[in-house]
Amino acid sequence: MATLHILSHSPFADSRLASCLRLLGAQDALLLCGDAVYALQPATANLQALQLMPASVALYALDEDLAARHLQAPERVQAVDYPGFVELCTRYAKVNSWL
Repeated sequence: MATLHILSHSPFADSRLASCLRLLGAQDALLLCGDAVYALQPATANLQALQLMPASVALYALDEDLAARHLQAPERVQAVDYPGFVELCTRYAKVNSWL
């Protein structure tokens, strides 16, 4: 059963991103929003870990949060708007928010 994992906390504040990446299944997806988009900063271990995920794992980032932090989504990550966020929540059988 494919799950959309939603992460909103900075990867530099705690270990939620690392924990989430360990639990991602082959057909799961990860949506970064809020301060979690800081994981996409160039030349960081967090970005490298995301880029090493299997191609079957879909990676997304909320475009509004990227813009607010002056970041760009790398090629591996698809930027989505709020309607896209809602659509992702309906596409996956389960949604897990990492609070």
